[in-house]
Amino acid sequence: MKTNFNEKQITILEVAETLFAEKGFDGTSIRNIAKEAKINIAMVSYYFGSKERLLESLILYRTSDLKLQLDNLIHEDLEPIEKINKLIELYINRINCNKGIYRILHFEFTSKKRDSNLQAFSELKKGNLKSLESIIVEGQTKGIFRKDVIIPLITPTILGTFFHFHMNKAFFQNLLNLKTEDLYNNYIKTNLTKHIQQTIKALLIYES
Repeated sequence: MKTNFNEKQITILEVAETLFAEKGFDGTSIRNIAKEAKINIAMVSYYFGSKERLLESLILYRTSDLKLQLDNLIHEDLEPIEKINKLIELYINRINCNKGIYRILHFEFTSKKRDSNLQAFSELKKGNLKSLESIIVEGQTKGIFRKDVIIPLITPTILGTFFHFHMNKAFFQNLLNLKTEDLYNNYIKTNLTKHIQQTIKALLIYES
C-alpha cells in the first residue's frame, strides 16, 4: 500500500483522524469526512475506496516514517544500549505527538470488529519488532545484553508504561503538580522517558 500522499489526500486523512478520534470509526461517515474536508464525497471514494481503506491509509500516513527512523537507527555508530535509549525516545515522542491515531487504534483493537482491516498496522508492528530484535541481538552478541530477554515483551513494557501514565493523566498531573499542558508534555519527554529507559536497561543488562 502506498505511503506517499498528495496534498488533497493528506487533508482528507487529517480530517478523518480528528473525526475518528472524536466520534469513533463507526460514528463517522464518509459524508462527515467530506463535509469537514470541504470536498465531494466521490473524491474520498476515488482516493481511498472505502472507509476501512481510509483507516489503513491513515495508519500508514502516521506511522510509516517511524519505520524509516528505526532502520536508520540500526545502522548508527552507537552502542546497543544507546540505540535502545534512542528507540524509546522515538516511540514515546511519536505516540505523545500523535495521540489521535493511537486512541483510534486502541479502540479498534479492543472492539475487534476490524481485525482484518488493521493488517497494515500488524505488518508495521512486525517490522518494528524486527528492528528492536536486531538491536538486542547485537547487544547479546557483544555480551552486553542478557540471553534470556523475552524480546516481544519489551515493546509492551515501553508502551504500557506510557499509556498507563497517559490514561491517568488527571491523577498524575495533580500528583506531580503538572498544571499546564507544557509541563505535562515536558515531564513525558524527560522524566517518564528516562524512567522507561532505566526500566528497559534493567531488563536487558546483566546485574553487576
